[in-house]
Amino acid sequence: MRIDLSIKPLAYTHKVLGAIEAGGTKFVCGIGTGPDDLRTRQFPTSTPEITLAAVIDFFRQERSGNLDAIGIGSFGPVDLDPASANYGRITSTPKVGWQDFDLAGTVQRALDVPVNFDTDVNAAVLGEARWGAARGLDDAIYLTIGTGIGGGVLAHGRVVHGLLHPEIGHLHLPHDKSRDPFEGICPYHGDCFEGLACGPALQARWGQPALTLPPEHPAWELEAHYLGLAVMNLTVTLSPRRIILGGGVMQQPHLFDLLRKEFARIMNGYIRREEVLHQLDFYIQPPGLGSRAGVLGALVLAEQIREVASVESKLLKDRKA
Repeated sequence: MRIDLSIKPLAYTHKVLGAIEAGGTKFVCGIGTGPDDLRTRQFPTSTPEITLAAVIDFFRQERSGNLDAIGIGSFGPVDLDPASANYGRITSTPKVGWQDFDLAGTVQRALDVPVNFDTDVNAAVLGEARWGAARGLDDAIYLTIGTGIGGGVLAHGRVVHGLLHPEIGHLHLPHDKSRDPFEGICPYHGDCFEGLACGPALQARWGQPALTLPPEHPAWELEAHYLGLAVMNLTVTLSPRRIILGGGVMQQPHLFDLLRKEFARIMNGYIRREEVLHQLDFYIQPPGLGSRAGVLGALVLAEQIREVASVESKLLKDRKA
């Protein structure tokens, strides 16, 4: 990949952080310190070479010499194990050209700043916990229901990684084929959660884009059913204090009401907590940050790596002294 390394005019004179929300359809880049001063630009996701050239150019135009760190929240699957030779790479994605691409390393080498790397949905839950609908909570889940389905999990104040990272879109849900004979579109699992309920699945099942379906269309009751099953499973396994749903499919206001009713029906009074019995408007919410949850969460990732780099720098100075 050829990246322009020439010096560009500087726009900031104070300490700033960089953020990248790397999505399957677009990259959203931001620079600033928080919601009030975040300056963003977005680029369509093309090949890695074309996309990253635009991303790097954005930071070169917008940064000052005081760009401290960059956080990246990426579509996945990705390798989040710092001990792995593939750390920072997008791994088994079906997206053409991006499989095994070293996203974090490319950004770090081009801009020479510390880079923190995580999933786009883990970034989003961090953003919502800092400034949005999960503010003040240590346990929350963020789901995006759009071109694909993904989920970020915050547990005890930290995002969950484990062996890889949560792949909530590939939960297997009860599929009543007499009610819904659609086979699903996931290239790996067919009728998993994503295969049945993502935006392209809705379009394939009903023959038109989800956003063009009227509120009374039977598509929405079926969609609410799959969402309700997934949210119920997540509630009984991870015990979050809030579940936030974003993404293009959730831009239907009536869908949240249908989801809450279906969730309550499926849960059937099993969990006797006020939040689940009588406060579902709070328990199941849209993002407080709207479409900016991911890029603002990437800013939180940048803040985290800046703190780590600062501690490491101090330790190094102490050793030399």
